[in-house]
Amino acid sequence: MSFSEVTNNIKIKPANIEDAQDILNIYSYYVLNTAISFEYDVPTIQEFKERIRKTLENYPYYVAAINNKIVGYAYAGSFVGREAYKYSAELTIYIDKNYKKQGIGKLLYQKLEEDLKEKGIKNLYACVGIPVKESDEYLDFNSADFHKHLGFKQVGEFHKCGYKFNRRYSMIWLEKIIGE
Repeated sequence: MSFSEVTNNIKIKPANIEDAQDILNIYSYYVLNTAISFEYDVPTIQEFKERIRKTLENYPYYVAAINNKIVGYAYAGSFVGREAYKYSAELTIYIDKNYKKQGIGKLLYQKLEEDLKEKGIKNLYACVGIPVKESDEYLDFNSADFHKHLGFKQVGEFHKCGYKFNRRYSMIWLEKIIGE
């Protein structure tokens, strides 16, 4: 499927609790096979439903669907969790492994950014794992590059702070200012 075919057929819509299994199916791959998520174990469906419910209390959560099949999701959450940070949000995104690099992530983030601007959010943040070595079968620089392509700037790095698959990974923070 070409990029134009994907973008013409994609529907971005608000997520709901009933989407939990489809969203978890996407996320499970990343937990089990990559260091993109630093979780070791796939959450239960009940845990995942609770995560979605909690997010929807205060922040937008979207899914991307092609022909009614959920192929990606993105959501916002609190940044740091203190009142003084209420004009900032942390973003999270996962795309089905079979639909990566087809513009789906960009569409999801555009919708999130639009909603967050309307809610008065001024700063967006993303926390992204990166490999310590250039070549790593569990993690690459695609997520960092994706965020930079969308206007995020790297503002910090935590060296070798994550441990998964018997090796260390670093984490970077990226920031995008969307308000005054």
